[in-house]
Amino acid sequence: METWQVIHERRSVRSFQDKAIPREVLVRLVKEAAIWAPSGGNAQTWRFVIIDDRTLLNKVSMISPGLLGRPAAVIVICQDVQESKRKRSELGEELGLLDSGMAAENVMLAAHDLGLGTCAVASFYGQGLQALLGLPEGVVPHLLISIGVPSDVPKPPKRNLDVWRFNCECAR
Repeated sequence: METWQVIHERRSVRSFQDKAIPREVLVRLVKEAAIWAPSGGNAQTWRFVIIDDRTLLNKVSMISPGLLGRPAAVIVICQDVQESKRKRSELGEELGLLDSGMAAENVMLAAHDLGLGTCAVASFYGQGLQALLGLPEGVVPHLLISIGVPSDVPKPPKRNLDVWRFNCECAR
């Protein structure tokens, strides 16, 4: 697919078919999409957890009210907050959030290009997820990306096209 087509066609999918995704596809989404996202100061303090075990996915869904539609897998995007602060001083946490968002967008666009549906999920109990996954202290989950074969793809939402200005018109 062309870049513009992927950007325009990607949707937040919350309804999935009961089909597994090959593990190598999930690893590819991390190794060839997520870690190639920009990272403030090139710190690369993100950490990724791929979950494709149904029992564990069910447990994750119990502490993640926004995780809908029984996805085949979830990629948890985390930040090593301590390492981020060490590498980027006072901007560490803010840049870590941006890094997580950029990695998420890369995953979602690449997944769409592969014919998969995704949805970014921020409504989860962070400490519970951290404990459930056995994440080290200081590695904090930022986003869940649900992934699966879509059973229903939403129509595109209306976009506000009047949000840009040239030069400094918006400051007047």
